[in-house]
Amino acid sequence: MSRKAIWIIIVLMTIALIGITIIQFYRIKQTIDLNKENFNDRVTMALNEVKVLLEKEDKPLDPTTTDFFSSRQTLKVDILSDIPNRRSFELKETFKLLDGGDKIRDIKIENLKKYLKQTLKDQGIDLAYEYGVYSNESEAFTILNGHFVAEIGNSSQASTTPMENSLYDSEYQVSLFSSEIDTPGSLKIFFPKRSSWLWAKVWPVLLSTIVFLSLILFCFSYTIFIILRQKKISMMKTDFINNMTHEFKTPIATISLASDSITNDSIISNKEKVTRFAKIIKAENRRMLNQVEKVLQMAQIDKSDFNLNISEINMHELISKAVSNIRLQVQNRNGVIDHNLQAQHPIVKGDVTHLSNIVHNLLDNANKYSREAPKISVTTENTKEGFIIHVKDHGIGMSKEALKHIFDKFYRVHTGNIHDVKGFGLGLSYVKAIVDAHKGTVKVKSEEGKGSVFTVFLPFDKEK
Repeated sequence: MSRKAIWIIIVLMTIALIGITIIQFYRIKQTIDLNKENFNDRVTMALNEVKVLLEKEDKPLDPTTTDFFSSRQTLKVDILSDIPNRRSFELKETFKLLDGGDKIRDIKIENLKKYLKQTLKDQGIDLAYEYGVYSNESEAFTILNGHFVAEIGNSSQASTTPMENSLYDSEYQVSLFSSEIDTPGSLKIFFPKRSSWLWAKVWPVLLSTIVFLSLILFCFSYTIFIILRQKKISMMKTDFINNMTHEFKTPIATISLASDSITNDSIISNKEKVTRFAKIIKAENRRMLNQVEKVLQMAQIDKSDFNLNISEINMHELISKAVSNIRLQVQNRNGVIDHNLQAQHPIVKGDVTHLSNIVHNLLDNANKYSREAPKISVTTENTKEGFIIHVKDHGIGMSKEALKHIFDKFYRVHTGNIHDVKGFGLGLSYVKAIVDAHKGTVKVKSEEGKGSVFTVFLPFDKEK
């Protein structure tokens, strides 16, 4: 699958997930709005029932008078014409009596409490609430949560509390005694936990939506991750096959030429030339066997199908031997390799063959990835727990992206289109596997164009 096709799938799946998420949350919001509307209707019905019950308790001043309201209005006009002879307090009290202001104070608290509780229960509302009776005449609450508010001076409240603010602004209210000319007040109710109650109704649906969407998102992300990783592995394997073909092509061609030369009539009789070509064939054959052995070793390591032959190893001797073996290659490129072995305790427990291989691989990489004359240094030191090797070069270095994959199998740092660095991309993955098998660690610091430093830590006793 091409990278373009993968990205198209990612975009389409992302759009689909976003669309499903928006639609689902829109449906949940619709459900909440519907529940809220239903709740509001039931509260309104309950308040209207309370209003009717309270008005049934009310007794008019003169129920036998058919023109009661018009006569009371006439009385108010007479009072207004006599304003100069009346004090304001008397006028206020008189108007309050005529307009039904005392009806608010005549409400029986126990009955109000009982009516509210019963009507809300009948409407299926079992939710904590606060309520109050608001007087239009005093512009304050006369009753709050089953208690009369004490009057201070000419006002029924000295200060405003948060609860009263909530009640004052509540959307649930009904005018009381609205048969009067001027409505004396209203009954207001407030539900502090209404929002929590509404959300609780849809919480199971919301939670399941989040869980399933998260599960789909995780599976989608993991699938894309696997596709990209498999594509990357496929590319690395293709690169490995190309490198292996390139690596085998040279020795095979050399062996073919040497074999043809030996069978030539002019050479087969020359013992010296036959011996020389036979040595070439043997050397190239050994080279191919070594390459095959590396691949087989990595296959065994992947399966954990290998055993370490543990013994006490003098790492300084091992490093010195590896440096001596590669020095000729470095000098042929006009380079230098130094080793400064300062560790006071160079003895570790490990497999001498595998540890020799990892040191050789690190030195070989330092040499291969130096474009100009190599400058390689090897130093050692001790910690309380073990032995540390530093292999430093001044080669091409690596990018931050390359550092993330440097220990991956088949991964090779790109050096351009020129195949001037040979190998299968198995060296550093082998180093990492062997160091891990010895309970050690391997780290690398690198900067493009300035070189790299590989640091290997090996514990004195890998069993600890």
